[in-house]
Amino acid sequence: MATAVLYQAQEFAARSGVTVRTLHHYDRLGLLKPSRYTEAGYRLYGERDFARLQQIVMLKFIGLSLKEIKELLEGSELDLAATLRLQRRIIEERRRHLDSVMEAIERAEREMVRDERLDWETFKQIIEVINMQNNMEWMKKYYTEEQLADLAERGTPEVLEQGQRDWAALIKDVEAAVSEGVDPSSERAQALAARWSALIEAFTGGNPGILENLKRLYADQANWPDTFRKPYSNEVGSFIARAAAAKSNAE
Repeated sequence: MATAVLYQAQEFAARSGVTVRTLHHYDRLGLLKPSRYTEAGYRLYGERDFARLQQIVMLKFIGLSLKEIKELLEGSELDLAATLRLQRRIIEERRRHLDSVMEAIERAEREMVRDERLDWETFKQIIEVINMQNNMEWMKKYYTEEQLADLAERGTPEVLEQGQRDWAALIKDVEAAVSEGVDPSSERAQALAARWSALIEAFTGGNPGILENLKRLYADQANWPDTFRKPYSNEVGSFIARAAAAKSNAE
C-alpha cells in the first residue's frame, strides 16, 4: 500500500486555494485538524483533510456558521433542514452563482466515476469556484448599483471564464518576463502592458467610475477577506507599472 502523501500548511494551502491563516484558524477552532505534526511541530495535511476542507467551504457557502459546520461534521444534532430553509432566500438570490458551483461538482463526480481516488485538482476547482462566488459578493460593496448592473450585463459566465483564462495567461507571461530580467521599456514589455490595459478595459467597459472603484478595491487590501488574494505578485504589478511609465515617458 502506498504511503499517504502529507503536506505542510503552506503547500497544502497553495494546493487547496485557501490561505495559511485560514488553516490555522480552522485548526484553532477544531474544525480542520491536521492529520499529524512533524517533530518540530509543523502541521501536516493529507488528501482526507482536503476533502473535509471542501465540505467546510461548501457549507460556509450556503450560509452555515463555522460553529454549525463543526457540529454538523462531528455528527452532533443539528437541524440542517431548518438551517437550509432559512438560507433558501439567499441561495435563490445567488442561483446563477450556485449553477457555477454545481457545474464544478458535476465535473468532480464524473472524475470520481472514472477514478475512485481523491483528486487534488478536482476538489481545488470546486473550492476556487465557491471562493470566486463569495469574493464576487464581497466586492460588490466597492461599486454603485448602476455599476453593478453594468458589470452583470456584460459579465456572462462565458465572458468571466474567458477573462480568467486571459488573465492567467498574461500573468504567467509577465512572470516569465520578470524572471528573465526583461527591460520594462522594451517592445516585449510594452506588449504585455498593452494586454494588461486591454483586459482592464474589457472589465470596466471604459467606465471611468468602475475603473476608479477597481483601484479603490485594490488599495484596500487590509480589509480583504481571507479567501481573496491578489492574483499576481508585487513583482508583476511593479513590472507593469514601470512598463506603463516607460510608455508615458516615451510619448
